[in-house]
Amino acid sequence: MPSFDTVSELNAHELANAVDQANRELSQRFDFKDTGARFELKEFTITLHAQVDFQLKQMLEILKLRLSKRGIDLKCLEVKEPQTTLSAAQQEVLLRHGIDAETGRTLTRLIKDSKLKVQASLQGDKVRITGKQRDDLQAAIALLRGAKLDRPLQFNNFRD
Repeated sequence: MPSFDTVSELNAHELANAVDQANRELSQRFDFKDTGARFELKEFTITLHAQVDFQLKQMLEILKLRLSKRGIDLKCLEVKEPQTTLSAAQQEVLLRHGIDAETGRTLTRLIKDSKLKVQASLQGDKVRITGKQRDDLQAAIALLRGAKLDRPLQFNNFRD
């Protein structure tokens, strides 16, 4: 029986490259010279460090540009509020990856309400969709691509 998995994954290598490129751009920009502004990547959290709040906004735009050029979808970004003190400002950007239980339920409900001849089941951090015909599975992929979700989806492990 044909099936495929719906996942939401980030390429950690491309993420590290994008942050490195953003740091390099900061070091070469005139308005950020000798300010100590930098991007810091820990797992799937990017911390922006700057002197003032205004610089954080500029840094966020640089980061978004670099991430999009490296093929990372910007829907996965969750930007936190900036924290400012007298001498510094910082802001966290979380990168959502994986399908949590709530999003998985939303995906399965979307598939079941569409009246397609496929079944969707939540399996950990992925949703497996099975059906009798390949055309039904392709229709399910088209349906999920058109859905307005808060994270990017990839489709892999297609079995015929």
